[in-house]
Order: sequence, then C-alpha cells, then structure tokens
Amino acid sequence: MVSANGSAGRRARLVAVATTPADLSTARLQTLNDIADDLEVRADLVGDPDPRHLRRHFTGSLTYTLRTRGQGGAFEGGPAERRPRLLGAAAQYDLVDLEWPDDLQWSGDLMCHQLSAIPVPRRRISWQGTTDGGADLPGRFAAMTAEPAALYLLAPRFADPDSAAVMPLLLSGLGRRDVTAFASGPEGTWTRILAPWLGAPVAFGLAGPPGVDGMPGVEQLTADYGLPELPALRGLYGAARGAPSRSLFPRLQNAAFRELGLPALYLPFHVASLPRFLRRAAPLGERAGLPLRGLTVSAPHREDALDLADTTSPLARSSGAVNVLRLDAAHHYGDDTDSAVALRALARMGIDPAGRTAAVIGCGGAGRSIAVALHRAGAQVTLVNRDPIRGRKAAELLGLPFVPLAEFSAQGHLVLVHATPLVERVPFPVADADPDAVVLELAYRGDAPTPLMAAARARGLRTVDGLEVLLLEAQEQLRILTGRQLPVASVRKLLPSVRPLLPSTRPDPASEEAP
Repeated sequence: MVSANGSAGRRARLVAVATTPADLSTARLQTLNDIADDLEVRADLVGDPDPRHLRRHFTGSLTYTLRTRGQGGAFEGGPAERRPRLLGAAAQYDLVDLEWPDDLQWSGDLMCHQLSAIPVPRRRISWQGTTDGGADLPGRFAAMTAEPAALYLLAPRFADPDSAAVMPLLLSGLGRRDVTAFASGPEGTWTRILAPWLGAPVAFGLAGPPGVDGMPGVEQLTADYGLPELPALRGLYGAARGAPSRSLFPRLQNAAFRELGLPALYLPFHVASLPRFLRRAAPLGERAGLPLRGLTVSAPHREDALDLADTTSPLARSSGAVNVLRLDAAHHYGDDTDSAVALRALARMGIDPAGRTAAVIGCGGAGRSIAVALHRAGAQVTLVNRDPIRGRKAAELLGLPFVPLAEFSAQGHLVLVHATPLVERVPFPVADADPDAVVLELAYRGDAPTPLMAAARARGLRTVDGLEVLLLEAQEQLRILTGRQLPVASVRKLLPSVRPLLPSTRPDPASEEAP
C-alpha cells in the first residue's frame, strides 16, 4: 500500500500533453519549459513534429504517443503505418507509448517483435480502453507488466462515473513507483489529480487550456492544486457536481489549506449519484488513509445531501437543500451557505432586506435557500423561474409568490438575485429596474464580467458579482468544514478581477478576515 502521508521534498513530474499545433509553437514551448518536466506529443492529433525543434525550445524529456481510436485517440491506420512511426520515434524521443495489448504482439509474417527495437528504458506501456466496473483491471495490469518497461499507464474509461473511485484504490494498493493509474474522462479528473499522492510518478496536464474530457491544463495543476509539490495528506474535500465545471473553488480552498498548514486536498468530483459516490469513495479512508471529510454540493445533488445529513441547519431544512456536507466518521452535518452569504453581502452594502421587495431568479437549491433567508429577514420575496412547473413547486414548498420568467419585470424590486448558472446572456432585463436596486449574482466568469453584471453596471445599479460571492462562499464553507478562518488577504490575490464590496453603513459582524 502507498500512503499519502507524504514526505518532505517529495514531488511529481509534470507532463504537458500537446494536442494542438499551437502547443508546439516556439513561444508555447518556451513557456512550458518553465512549468513542465516532460512534454508528451500526441502524434495522432498533431502529426510528427521535428524533434529538433522541440529540443531547441524545451529542455525536458519527450514522449511520443500515437493513440488509437479504441483507446480514446484519433489514429486509425493499420500496423503497416503504425509500426514505422513508433520505431522512428524510438530513435528520437525519450519515451514511446506502446498500447497494450496490440503493440506488444508478434507482427505478422515477419515475426519481428516490435519491442525488440525499443529499449526498455524508452518504453511506456499503456491501456486506456473501456471497463464496466473495474473488476478486470488487476488482471489487465498483471498482463501489462509481464513486459518490462520504464513506466506503465492505466487510464480506463468507465460507463458509470461513480466507478472512477476504483482507480485510486487500485493505485494505492500496488505499492509501485513506475505506475500511473487514473480514470479517463470528466468523472476521472479527481483521480488523475490525486494519483501522484498515491505513488504515481507523473501528473498529466494539457499543454493548452483544460479539455472538455476533464483533463486539466498543466498550469491549472500548479495554480489550483499546488503540483508538482506533494505535501502530506490526511484527508480529502471536494465539490460534488452533476456536470464538469471549471470552478475557481479548488484554487481558493487549496491555497487556504496550504497557508493554514492543513494536510488536505480539495478536488472536483463529477458525481452521478451522491449516495453511491460516497459508498465507493469511502474505502480510500481505510486503505490509503485519505478519508473524505467534506463536500461542497451543487445541483442536482443538494436534495440528496439533505437526506444524507444526520443533522442540518434550520435554513437548510426550510429550503429543502444542502450545499455543504461535513463528513465525520459517525456523523454527517449539512448546512446552507448561500443564504448566509447573500445576507452578508447585502449587509456590507448597507441594505437591510426588512420591509423591502426582492426577486430571486432561479428556483434550484441556491435560489430557494436565498429566498428563505430573505423572507426570514423580513423581505417581500417573489420567486422567478423559466420553468413554470418547477417554479410553482418551489413556491408551494416555501409559501412564496411566483412569477414565470417570461412575465417578470425587475421594476419595483430593491433586491434582484440571479441564482441560475447562466453566464452567456442576460437572464432577465434590467432596463426597467429601479435606480436604487442592487443586483446580486451567483454565477461568474473568470475572464470578464457576465452579461448581467455588465448590463447592471451600465445602468448604474449597485452590484455584487459572482466572484465576490465565491470568496464569501469559500470563507463560510471553510469555517463549516474545518473550523478555520479563510486567509482572505492571501486568497483574494488569486481573484484579481474581484471588485470589492461597497463599504457597509453599519458595523460588519464578521471577523477582520472578512472580505
């Protein structure tokens, strides 16, 4: 078994995977040279670049990969094309990826074993096919390692996203330093990030931006997860989402963990069923010493999180949803931070909801939580939703009035809360909003204001954008999950586009660490 307790000075090798011609430009190679230890060329996607060009601008080692369709790649040629390209690469690259089992078999009438022309120190044997539940993986791995190689890569795709938890368990039980094992696809993103702590010698990241397949960018591995350094871990936290997301939450929380000296890692979990995921991830605590200690929960899992909690806050029970779940050995505690964050943001702008009108656009778990909080604070709250059926159901649950989005007017509402994930267009018109209205949005874009924020600011309205909310959420959730205060001054620097909240007209009840 490989423990994740770590040791001083231990680090992983970062491999930048080039998948587009732009990744191999002179400027990009020079940038990668300062970040990555190794460069992997996906020849099935970029062709066969001149290795001399690569070595002039990148001083690390080079890996050649010609991945086939059957193993998640784009190469469709036969052995007559494949073998010469692999053998040619063996003379110019430090490593050549060989797919198990096809590249390891006798080659037709010539009876010439392909491996004989590729020295053992230059072989990486891989398998990236499809598996059902992972029961076949130990046998496949044993067959792979029957052939000697410098490195082995086992990165299967799973039909069931929650089965991805099999891979960390397998890797932690191997006790080897020449194997990298993780699940491919969005459901396996967390397993690929965690793998180096469980003994994998390398961490793979795209040479360019993060991919739709869940593969992070190599720069994201350093910025969000602190790689290549591997400090000791004694627990895991993460975001349980129903769909892949490029949230900035891991960056904030992992930075906080490092500064506070907490031996933990915050990971992105793509979850199909929250109860099933928790069951399958639980053995990590027993076998690898990495218990799952807490989750940030997003749609569509907030109702399941409420059911899984042994105790919850009154607001969470009222809204029927939980967005933070603390997982102790014998007790699960569920809470809602959206409501507290919304009220706190308004208070810091000098807005007391009591006696004011408010509209909450979006009737999911976050929208319901904020609506309940505003109602309890004395506001006259109206729910707004694009889907009338879901909106009326939420209104019935909370005992609040409802207006379909198609019939909604912002006029007459002092507080306008946008609680849907829509970030590419204005979710409701602000042209008729009252001049003294405030627009609070949960969604955000990391590169520019959302269309709603841009429209509200052009109208001269007061705003609280999603990045400001994100920072407040990180602060509140860290307190619930760990009992520690977020080092806001340091973490704020990771969000340079956050626009500070307007000064409050009344004392802020939060600590000095508050944003």
